Amino acid sequence: MGSAPASEDSPAGGVYLPSGVQTAVKVLIVGHFAVGKTTFVGALSEIRPLRTEEVMTQAGALVDDLAGTKDKTTTTVALDFGRLTLNDSLVLYLFGTPGQQRFTELWQDMTRGALGALVLADTRRLGQSFDVMGVLEELGLPYAVALNDFDDASAEHDLEEVREALDLLPETPLVRCDARDRISSTHALIALVEYLLTRNAGSADDSAGTVGSAGDSELEHA
Repeated sequence: MGSAPASEDSPAGGVYLPSGVQTAVKVLIVGHFAVGKTTFVGALSEIRPLRTEEVMTQAGALVDDLAGTKDKTTTTVALDFGRLTLNDSLVLYLFGTPGQQRFTELWQDMTRGALGALVLADTRRLGQSFDVMGVLEELGLPYAVALNDFDDASAEHDLEEVREALDLLPETPLVRCDARDRISSTHALIALVEYLLTRNAGSADDSAGTVGSAGDSELEHA
């Protein structure tokens, strides 16, 4: 991970992983433009997250839908990266993807080796989530959906109504979260991990077994 100085924010005592870590799980945090992916990764990461944000320009306004994003001044142009150690042998790597359609090929490449994805959605712009979920389905990557609650949302939508609007399968997890809040974001991540465990039940995959032994209890205390 490099030779950066130790960070007091990390339960591992710094940026370095505990020597006993044997399993690393890659999870994507995806969603449309300005839905809160960078904030989500920052809320959960035990290390200072890697961010590739640039100031938005007038030129970008010609190709990006800025509706409902009046206070947004920067945007991710490559990825956000964070880390969450679950126990002495298991670590999650969180990869936040850029949301603009012109970066789709970039985050498609990032799906390689990922166990699953958490799709962040905004009830004010639900229609923009379809392209994101469509790419994941084409790639065969399982996902859960988390509605990021924004302060200026007009009303709290019923989850079943949102499920129907997004045309989600009955087994696809759909939860609410506040990407700014570590506990709320953790519960959203738990929903994804539990779903992945269910899908992988009975599999001979050693990594699935490792996640199964630690995922629920360790995530709840992360």
